[in-house]
Amino acid sequence: MLAIIEQINAVLNGFIWGLPAMVCILGVGLYLSVRTGFIQIRKFIFTMRNTVGKIFHKSEAAEGSLTPFQAVCTALAGTVGTGNIAGVAGAIAIGGPGAVFWMWISALLGMCTKFAEVTLAVHYREKNSHGDWVGGPMYYIKNGLGSKWHWLAALYSILGILTVFRTGNATQANTIVTAIDSALLNYNLISADGLPTLNLAFGVVLAFVIGAILLGGVKRIGHVTEKLVPFMALLYILPGLGVVFLNIEHVPAVFSSIVEGAFHPSAVTGGIVGSMFISMKRGVSRGIFSNEAGLGTGSIAHATADTNHPVQQGLFGIFEVFTDTIIICTLTALIILCSQIEFTYGVSAGAELTILGFTSTYGNWVSIFTAVALCCFAFSTTIGWGLYGSRCAEFLWGTKMIRPFMIVYSLVSILGATMDLGLLWSIADTFNGMMVIPNLIAVFLLSGTVLKLTRDYFEKYNKKS
Repeated sequence: MLAIIEQINAVLNGFIWGLPAMVCILGVGLYLSVRTGFIQIRKFIFTMRNTVGKIFHKSEAAEGSLTPFQAVCTALAGTVGTGNIAGVAGAIAIGGPGAVFWMWISALLGMCTKFAEVTLAVHYREKNSHGDWVGGPMYYIKNGLGSKWHWLAALYSILGILTVFRTGNATQANTIVTAIDSALLNYNLISADGLPTLNLAFGVVLAFVIGAILLGGVKRIGHVTEKLVPFMALLYILPGLGVVFLNIEHVPAVFSSIVEGAFHPSAVTGGIVGSMFISMKRGVSRGIFSNEAGLGTGSIAHATADTNHPVQQGLFGIFEVFTDTIIICTLTALIILCSQIEFTYGVSAGAELTILGFTSTYGNWVSIFTAVALCCFAFSTTIGWGLYGSRCAEFLWGTKMIRPFMIVYSLVSILGATMDLGLLWSIADTFNGMMVIPNLIAVFLLSGTVLKLTRDYFEKYNKKS
């Protein structure tokens, strides 16, 4: 029976995360880009000036909300994860350097999709009984499309709950203990026999810390993410840039291989990756998996922002995708390709390639920093997805379910740190992909609202200036 379920799930997963999903996600992204006049390009300088340019402006959010920066940090906490390190490496290994080019294309279109999701989330959000702003796909489906579409909002929430324990918690807890275990074993600080007990202890500690943060409410989540996300980004970006600068002579050839490999992968990979389609599929899927544009989850965090206009926060959606994919994912690719490490194309790989890029440049001691970075990335994802899951539970059953959900969610860290749950998580991954369907339907049908809000914002801005 289990074998049959596994086969069915494999077929569904391949379909959902395969070509149809990519076509739909990119298609909606292109459609929105055309309708908004490619706002992510046309207003890029304006976006950066009004997002990252105001990061250091002191501000306090109203009760029940976060500052715009705290909101984007919470969203980035959910998107910037181990996939930025391991996923990009896997895409290059299977799809060649050209996969990076197609990752950029998916990010370019994903910026507009994320912009639309965030704008709609803020526009259609509502206050719950605790006085907190709540929003996201389930709310813009309910409030934007009307009561006859309420079933679609409920479906999104159910799929979110079915996936959040795996995507946001168990795999991240497993990544954390694996990174710590590897570092301790490398320095002979523990024997393999002692790992099960150690992992259990780490799982318990993780459960306690995650629970303490999430149960503190949206304000505490915001305070943690606004400090954690910049820290972990710098922890990864600065050493990563060092790898690139120390291998600067290889940079022109690397960019050349990325562009050439996108259209003629066999010329770069020695014929091992012979299909442009393979390179495109790996790059596009990596971009989608990383920035979650089309999934709608990030908009749940953005909906908590204390902002004057939905489009004002929507600009942070563009910034989020740019940071996650264009900056961090690209840096991972450059670390691997500029360091000239040897690996076999066509063979699955993960974080080990990225770590090898660091160690080949700096030496083995840098593995400590990569382990810390991996832990930070994984932990931040756990916090971000904890918020997403609680909002889905709240939509279905009300605010009374928030605390029970967060307690159960926190305890899953113990399972993730100590067990291999195999098929269960593969099924959850399929449900994760299915979240795209109700979200994209809503974003497509509400694209006119996005356009109207965008025009309204810039008309008001131009009058002010």
